Amino acid sequence: MFDFDRVINRRGTHASKWDMMAKNSGITAADGIPMWVADMDFAAPPGVTEALSEVVTRGVHGYYADTGSWAAALAEWMARRHKLKIDPAWVSPTPGVVSGLGLILQAVTEAGDEVVVFPPAYHAFRRIIVGNDRKILDAQPVQRQGRYEMDLEALAKKLTPRTKIVFFCSPHNPGGTVWSAEEIRSLAGFCAEHDLILVSDEIHCDLLLGGVRHTPTLNAAPEIADRLITCVAATKTFNLAGAHVGACFTSNAAFKQRIDARIAASGLASYNAFGMIATEAAWRTGEAWLDALLPYLAGNHDTLNTRIERAAPGARAMRLDATYLGWIDFSGTRLPAADVAARVKDRARIFASPGEQFGPGGETWLRFNFATPRPILNEALDRLDDAFRDIRS
Repeated sequence: MFDFDRVINRRGTHASKWDMMAKNSGITAADGIPMWVADMDFAAPPGVTEALSEVVTRGVHGYYADTGSWAAALAEWMARRHKLKIDPAWVSPTPGVVSGLGLILQAVTEAGDEVVVFPPAYHAFRRIIVGNDRKILDAQPVQRQGRYEMDLEALAKKLTPRTKIVFFCSPHNPGGTVWSAEEIRSLAGFCAEHDLILVSDEIHCDLLLGGVRHTPTLNAAPEIADRLITCVAATKTFNLAGAHVGACFTSNAAFKQRIDARIAASGLASYNAFGMIATEAAWRTGEAWLDALLPYLAGNHDTLNTRIERAAPGARAMRLDATYLGWIDFSGTRLPAADVAARVKDRARIFASPGEQFGPGGETWLRFNFATPRPILNEALDRLDDAFRDIRS
């Protein structure tokens, strides 16, 4: 039903992933392959296109009103997909999860407060924390059995009176770790013990590989609901990043009121009609598309890991439970990080995300977006094979 092998030409279409490659990476070759920013090269679910086509055909594009059906669609999706029951009244639409994180910081913290981050972690965390005049408190996880684990004992020793809030990436980006319910409960208990607000960014919760299940933080630790804010979106799941629509929800009425006040004060309570319609349609009609997509992504993941580790002896791919973002450590190749980056950029003409942008612990890593048709992925992997050929001799 869905042709994920179809190559769609996105060049010259205002696609950041493709049209900003030269500016952001220096790769000017006409055959450059972007494997950086987290959007997919696949057509969105047909139901989304149909919903938007109806709007375009109607031809009137005025203000969007009444988020009730949209919030209900989100609640129904979370219940159906993740067995999470939320009240639509808890939901605040935001112009994406990143802006939602900024609004949350403004609503529940003060300038100079410290925000705990588990790096290497989603680079926008760092940007939004610094941009809001808050401080980053890094709590680097440890690697065990090919995945990340939080070291809460080490974190406890770093806390200060200004530590107020934790940004938790679940599933983890870029590591692809799906945290167990026990791990989430441990973090939740830590936050309760130290009077910290927990913000759980669950934007990748639908992108699960190999039959793994995501445990929403609210399900794992309902006892901390009064200090929990969860962020989600349809945009990563259904390739709708350009819609710029996300959501945060909390059962804490005071938190909800303060977040909504920041939304109003920022002039953000008037919503993008196309984005709201597209994301509601995705939650209501996109399940079959997603069920077909996930095995395709899992196949791409396996191919990427196998071929990169073979192409560059010593390279190690972290086992992903979720996301479409391969996280590859090149330290075992014994090549300097700058040499690895140059081979990928200049020889292979591939734009991968540099690991250092994800914070401490990412210095020898690159992140590769493998959510692309197999013909493009295979071409990229052929080039990487050539780029490291000399170290295999």
